[in-house]
Amino acid sequence: MDAEVIAIGDELTSGQRLDTNSQWLSERLGDIGIRVLYHTTVADDLDANLRVFRQAVERADVVVASGGLGPTADDLTREVLAQLTGGELVLHEDIVQHIRGLFARFGREMPERNTVQAMFPAGSRVIPNPAGTAPGIAIDVPRAGREPCHLFALPGVPAEMFRMWDQSVGPELVRLAGAPQAIRHRRIKCFGLSESELEGRLPDLIRRGRTPSVGITVSAATITLRITAQGASEAECQALIEPVAATIYECLGNVVFGEEEDELEHVVARLLAERGKTLATVEWGTGGLVAHRLHEATAKSGYFLGGIVVPNDVALARLLSVAPQVVVEHTPVSAEVVEAMARGGRERLGADLTLAVSQFPQLSRADKTPQRLFLALASADEVVVRSAPHFGSPDFLTTRAAKQALNLLRLALLDQK
Repeated sequence: MDAEVIAIGDELTSGQRLDTNSQWLSERLGDIGIRVLYHTTVADDLDANLRVFRQAVERADVVVASGGLGPTADDLTREVLAQLTGGELVLHEDIVQHIRGLFARFGREMPERNTVQAMFPAGSRVIPNPAGTAPGIAIDVPRAGREPCHLFALPGVPAEMFRMWDQSVGPELVRLAGAPQAIRHRRIKCFGLSESELEGRLPDLIRRGRTPSVGITVSAATITLRITAQGASEAECQALIEPVAATIYECLGNVVFGEEEDELEHVVARLLAERGKTLATVEWGTGGLVAHRLHEATAKSGYFLGGIVVPNDVALARLLSVAPQVVVEHTPVSAEVVEAMARGGRERLGADLTLAVSQFPQLSRADKTPQRLFLALASADEVVVRSAPHFGSPDFLTTRAAKQALNLLRLALLDQK
């Protein structure tokens, strides 16, 4: 069975609130082997809701909606489902008494407007809501020449929706799905290649229609490979995923830095602890972002000793004793200056390793020449200097540069076995 998830509310379509319900529902559907093909978000508008639900029941076997079940005039889901199925809204007196009881617990009288929450389309079933005043609605919508669409409408309040799923909707869908099925995912994180370069190293893995499937997404230069497998059990899914993951590791080597929620700073923090190395940072272009990420990742471990932010060449001389003539002779964006920054930072903070980021090169729309920034890693024995490409949207140039610096440190720590 395939599914569609619908989120309802002006606050969602206007951008005032992020739709996290659809994400949660999709994960739960996937856990029981129901693939979600569509996400739809619709405003509190009757005609728009009708169009969305009519389309959904035609193209999906299961539809799960959240929102629109409150007592106010803009809560339209009941009316939409009644029109969708051609039935009337029927009052359930037992639900009225349940809602009155909820208000009575807090010493309040139920407003008459809340009576609307006890109205259900003819032929529908009540999904109990133990935590709130908005029961859900379950209804099978007939479709010509095929099985009906199983439609479930839940309130938009997450805590209420979670309990109603666990107690009612999830178990019913497990029964409808027949033999137990599972969908499992594994996310492998990569850094250091472009999307096209990475795909070129994985022949056939990202081909459409293969099983398990491998999807590729990019966020601020981090590439995530998402392996998805479907099987009769979690163990079967993992058995399908494992050889694909092994191929990815074999083909990409150290381009892979972690899995699932890992970020580069988390990997670096673990490696520092394993190697027993302390670290300091000196940053110009990244303005302290590397230090911020490391501070959060290392927490109270003591391996990150601190960072120095250099806003200009005056501070460079004052904080790190870098002679002004070095900057004049070589420019701030140079291997010589970033090496001096790393050496000065190591002497100042007394760390085993010091990671330095140069000033950013000045980017111009008219200048098509690829620009590079400079990174340095100082240890007791040497200073390793690398240049890194500096291009792309201004929105994530600083984030990319911070990741480039962390990746230089990661690779160096991997060599220190």
